Amino acid sequence: MTTIKKIETGDARFPLKPGEGVDAVHSEPIYSYAVTRLLTDTNDAGTGIAFTLGGGNQLVCEAIELLTDRLVGQEIEDLMSRWGTVSREMADHPQLRWLGPHKGVVHLALSSITNACFDLWAKARQVPLWKLLIDLSPEAIVDTLDLTYLEDVLSREQAIELFNSNRPGREDRMEVVRDGYPGYDTSVGWFTYADDLIVANAKKALDAGFTAMKLKVGSADSARDLRRAELVRDVVGDSARLMFDANQAWNLPRAMDMCQNLADLNAFWIEEPTHPDDVLGHQKLAKAIAPSAIALGEHVPNRVMFKNFIQANAMQFVQVDAVRVAGVSEFIAISMLARQKGLKVVPHVGDMGQLHQHLVLFNHISLGHERVFLEYIPHLRDHFVHPAHVEAGIYHTPDVPGATCDLK
Repeated sequence: MTTIKKIETGDARFPLKPGEGVDAVHSEPIYSYAVTRLLTDTNDAGTGIAFTLGGGNQLVCEAIELLTDRLVGQEIEDLMSRWGTVSREMADHPQLRWLGPHKGVVHLALSSITNACFDLWAKARQVPLWKLLIDLSPEAIVDTLDLTYLEDVLSREQAIELFNSNRPGREDRMEVVRDGYPGYDTSVGWFTYADDLIVANAKKALDAGFTAMKLKVGSADSARDLRRAELVRDVVGDSARLMFDANQAWNLPRAMDMCQNLADLNAFWIEEPTHPDDVLGHQKLAKAIAPSAIALGEHVPNRVMFKNFIQANAMQFVQVDAVRVAGVSEFIAISMLARQKGLKVVPHVGDMGQLHQHLVLFNHISLGHERVFLEYIPHLRDHFVHPAHVEAGIYHTPDVPGATCDLK
């Protein structure tokens, strides 16, 4: 029996080196976490994180405090057996819901809280989170999900059947535990890096075993974007996967033009080409640049918006982030929507891959998602108790209990 006795919050901010984390829109990032810690009557403590870029991080911590009173005194096994209902009640708080609904500061708080609960659950069972998730029955997993507003496409019965229908081949897919999960290097070409630095970084990424990497675009000068893209493509050759990320910098007409130019460089995907709420804009763009692919999700706040993007055929790569949506449970619900439509899930990793290294294993093993790759960002490695182990471009499977989100 592991009972939550006390809840603490933490405002953790980590300044970056010059140029790190900078994109076309976010020019002064401070990688930050709104931290939830669930203290118990045992030695176990659950740690959950939600990601921000610094300013306002304390607001998320304050929202965590407003939402968590009901968790004190709860036993973790009992709590997680009905987490779908509990999280829905938090999301629909009769006053705080007005601040969203299901987006913004309050939803980020729910992300941190949810992730702390899943971490504590895995620690109480003394298993890594990925192991906890793949060992749960379909019914037990679905009990952790809030499927409201998805009933038209994903009922409880359909969710359970989705797991059951993907059971064939599961034993073969367990090989990923031994082999590890491929990563891609997202730090090759931050927006303000000089040309010679992105060339050097691309060479280093290849030498480190990465076969895929990403370059930031979205300059006011389109020629700068294309020159830098060509530089990296020349370095990595035609065999490497190269992605371009505009971080929402373009309006739709500009995106139409730039995406086509970047597609000519054999882009594996073009990420966040325009405003992340513009479903119809992305739908038009996807049609215009097909068969080139659109990836987005780091600023899509909840399962309902993902449902709309997916139904509109407005994205090909689903970049749901469990420290951006309402934590592990909403991540799973969105992964299920993607699986229904045969879309690939390649998470954005505001957690630096700490939590998502578990979730991609679950996606592959339990839902039958294709093993593509997982974003790798090394900048906060030294701040985690158990940093993700990436070697030769591969995430090695974590073996410590929990979700590996504990901060030093």
